[in-house]
Amino acid sequence: MSYVLNIHTATETAIINLVKNGEVMGTISNDDTRQHATVLHPAIRQLLKKNDLDIKKLNAVGVSSGPGSYTGMRVGLAAAKGLCYALGIPLITFNSLELMALSSIRFVNDEPALYCPMIDARRMEVFTAIYDYSLNEIVPPCAMILDENSYKDFLILNKVYFSGSGIKKFQTLNKSANSIFTDEKISTGSLAEISWKKYEKNDVENIPYAQPLYIKDFYTISKK
Repeated sequence: MSYVLNIHTATETAIINLVKNGEVMGTISNDDTRQHATVLHPAIRQLLKKNDLDIKKLNAVGVSSGPGSYTGMRVGLAAAKGLCYALGIPLITFNSLELMALSSIRFVNDEPALYCPMIDARRMEVFTAIYDYSLNEIVPPCAMILDENSYKDFLILNKVYFSGSGIKKFQTLNKSANSIFTDEKISTGSLAEISWKKYEKNDVENIPYAQPLYIKDFYTISKK
């Protein structure tokens, strides 16, 4: 019997769940981005207590490494690394865009279509990618400034489901009949599925070298 704790704090809604043999035992979510760091550790304790599970029985910790909120990524990864170091267990990381796409795939269930998650990156920019129904990467994760021609070539031939916080920008620009905008959010089942598959394959990280997937260089405005 194996237990995996999953942490997703890279986007607006944080999800923390506990998985036993691929099945979700419990989930706690938080919709206030500013409170992800405050909620995270109490949520972990609550999930373990509710399921009467000693933290030492965890077999791995999964965490979304980004892209998304820079603070959220670092909060999640720091917590996951700390747990893995302390418990001597593997660290699993996964891509936020992949997680969003999988949630859409499971919700929509349209095999011939393509799936395009978009995370708002301010102004007209988004973090985005395109996946097929099997979660194969068609367009790798990137930062894109949206315009009326974005993904035009794909939309000529394919139905594309767009999801995530960045789609409102694209809706004002994109008039293609093949564009379908969905408000489907990341599901706890998809979070469990994506991490469990990696756990079964022993697709784990070298803990000291695991880094957030920023896509763009991180910068701050220096104070004068």
